[in-house]
Amino acid sequence: MTPDICRPVHVVGPLGEALTLDTLPPPATRRWVVRRKAEVVAAITGGLLTMQEACERYALTLEELGSWQRAIERSGLPGLRVTRLQSYRELYERRQQY
Repeated sequence: MTPDICRPVHVVGPLGEALTLDTLPPPATRRWVVRRKAEVVAAITGGLLTMQEACERYALTLEELGSWQRAIERSGLPGLRVTRLQSYRELYERRQQY
């Protein structure tokens, strides 16, 4: 039998706290606030979960997770706010032009 994938026990979350599989948002999460999205992205980035595992655990698409990652890369945590999505997208597009 081959050993399981070598993973960290915890990763640093978006607010500096330790995240483990037990402290991640519950699999039945349906309301995705900024903090929960950022925790899932941090878990993926830190190797606690793979993209595929996160998609299966939370019933998300790869495109949705990818959009969360891009939003954090471009605008930080505020970029994950749904109410501000369009304004951040426009700001990013303007930056790309110059």
